[in-house]
Amino acid sequence: MAVSTVPKTGVAARVEPVPLTQADINVADRIAGTSIFIAASALLIGVTLGVMQGLEHVGINLYVYVQPWVASYYHGLTMHGVLNALVWTTFFIVGFFTFAIVRSLNRPLRWPRLNVLALIVMVFGLLLAAIPMLSNNATVLYTFYPPMKADWTFYMGLTLVVVGSWMAGWGFYATLIAWRKEHPGQNQPFIALTISITMALWQLCTLGVAAEILFLLLPWSLGWVSGTDPLLGRTLFWFFGHPLVYFWLLPAYISWYAMLPKQTDGKMFSEPLARLVFWLFLLLSTPLGFHHQYADPGIPQAWKYIHAVLTYGVAFPSLLTAFTVIASLEVGARARGGKGYFGWIRRLNWGNPSYAAQNLAMVLFAFGGIGGITNASFNLNLAVHNTMWIPGHFHLTVGSATTLTFMGIAYWLVPKLTKRNLFAPKLALAQAWTWFIGMLLMGNGLHLLGLHFGAPRRSMLGSAPYASADWNPFLYESVVGVIFLSISATLFYVVIVGTLFNRRLTVPIEMPIAEPLDPTPAPKWLDNWTPWLAGAIGLVLLSYGPMLYQLIRDMTMWSQPWRVW
Repeated sequence: MAVSTVPKTGVAARVEPVPLTQADINVADRIAGTSIFIAASALLIGVTLGVMQGLEHVGINLYVYVQPWVASYYHGLTMHGVLNALVWTTFFIVGFFTFAIVRSLNRPLRWPRLNVLALIVMVFGLLLAAIPMLSNNATVLYTFYPPMKADWTFYMGLTLVVVGSWMAGWGFYATLIAWRKEHPGQNQPFIALTISITMALWQLCTLGVAAEILFLLLPWSLGWVSGTDPLLGRTLFWFFGHPLVYFWLLPAYISWYAMLPKQTDGKMFSEPLARLVFWLFLLLSTPLGFHHQYADPGIPQAWKYIHAVLTYGVAFPSLLTAFTVIASLEVGARARGGKGYFGWIRRLNWGNPSYAAQNLAMVLFAFGGIGGITNASFNLNLAVHNTMWIPGHFHLTVGSATTLTFMGIAYWLVPKLTKRNLFAPKLALAQAWTWFIGMLLMGNGLHLLGLHFGAPRRSMLGSAPYASADWNPFLYESVVGVIFLSISATLFYVVIVGTLFNRRLTVPIEMPIAEPLDPTPAPKWLDNWTPWLAGAIGLVLLSYGPMLYQLIRDMTMWSQPWRVW
């Protein structure tokens, strides 16, 4: 690789750029395609189980017809949570990022074998975790709180999925670093930078769950120690558990900021503000897990207060996102002839199923974000803690903002990967709207069940002797939403499978990348990793360090394993 230097000007040595060949594109696309195929397969199983759970709440128990494959409601609930919240999201994100970073930088992966190996490790981990999960030896729900104990292969498999995703991130970092050496003095492209920020957040927050599994759950499940400490385990899980939400959301934000405006003839309203949003998420997303532990007696109130303040703080970049993305879309709508204060909304590209799905996902996420503010409040949280409000909330986040956005991305990404036309675009458009309607109905019903009646989550409400007749209107509202969602999911797979066998593309598809409204480069402080990464690590140490030290110092490994199924 040739290196040229420019003496006496203070400009750093420049490495000649590596050209992006078709062979390089094929490697990235195969990794992306395989990852997305696995993700979609996991979602199919997870959604099917979710439909069964929704029907059970109104007394239609389909579990008796699928035994022994699904031994109980809780067996199905565990698979639903793990497959939808962990497998679908992680595999889709790795595939989408692998595809996007190559196009964003216009250079090949720096270490393609590492990214291939990362996918292999993730797949092996998934298979290892699937064995006990499918055989009803890991029915511990997706939070896997001790002292409920799964087979050790479940914990090891999840660990390998996380490690594989770390390896994929290392490949992305190496590719971005190589690009920076080839382009000294230039700002990192927005999509590549935000992909790297998202993976950095992921690697920081998953340290908690990795420590929980490696030092508490694995030795315990292998019989090397007789007991475990549930409070320490919960704390390490929520070190990871809430930042996981932003790992789901930030890929959707990348599309909303940098791709969606292009699909409706718009431009990025402010690229510097968009960069700031992602840096703020890196800084603030991890040190807020104690707001999930307001009801835990072993955490002092002072630490809960600190994490509550930081939780409200992380709402700020989401509010910035609402302003900036809507402004970007308005630019496009007015370019398409939109007029008036709100009349421009009609001129958005609603006929494009990829665009419509993502815009509707944003609308649903607005409701989910408002619910998140409620969850962050200490006294309001106690009113809805462990009620049906909580699944109502996260179905508007991972089930809507994330999943519906990923479906929208798939409507241009799958044709791009397969070089085939999207099958039945009108069906795809109907899929987006039926998902939107279904989530509105189900989310509203679940929220009201939790808020007004305290209906418990993680429970077979259709068989519960304490269920009240007052719950019925909201249970039936939620099950109508489930029916819409099942129709929508069916349409999604009809469109995707149909695309795989559809006629070849006649017009090439390019990854949509929106140009900034103002071409002036972002300030250098928004292109500098050092202060933001150091600040994120420092804030985690300050907000978690003393409490983790106390919990580890005082831990009592007395809690015996329970198998409650």
